[in-house]
Amino acid sequence: MGLKIIKAAGGLVLNEKQEILMIFRRGKWDLPKGKLDEGETIETCAVREVMEETGLSDVTLGPLLTVTHHTYFDPWIKEEVIKETYWYQMQATVDQTLIPQTSEDIEVIEWVSSATLSDKLADSYDTIVEVVGKLTVDN
Repeated sequence: MGLKIIKAAGGLVLNEKQEILMIFRRGKWDLPKGKLDEGETIETCAVREVMEETGLSDVTLGPLLTVTHHTYFDPWIKEEVIKETYWYQMQATVDQTLIPQTSEDIEVIEWVSSATLSDKLADSYDTIVEVVGKLTVDN
């Protein structure tokens, strides 16, 4: 029997300066994302999770960038699962207040410029590097 697939969605959010919104959680730089709720579309999930995790109130959904897969141990169901995450490009303005969702262990939210992006990606996950790579390749 194969591993259970958990669907999730998130965003690579850009501001008007073309900076990327990144979150710092559990010792790594990451992008906002989360699990799909029952009855929710994947696009709605992506926008909701970005808003919940970052405090943004005005986010514009853009195109699907990529779909990533990674395995992890889910403590709720006590088994190894595959997380299938749909990543969308999004837009938001820099003048919005950022509020880390501390219940999700988010400590810092930062708009990251291209000058400091490689430092953040060096302390991130392979799937996040892949998602950010889709932006520079495809746009």
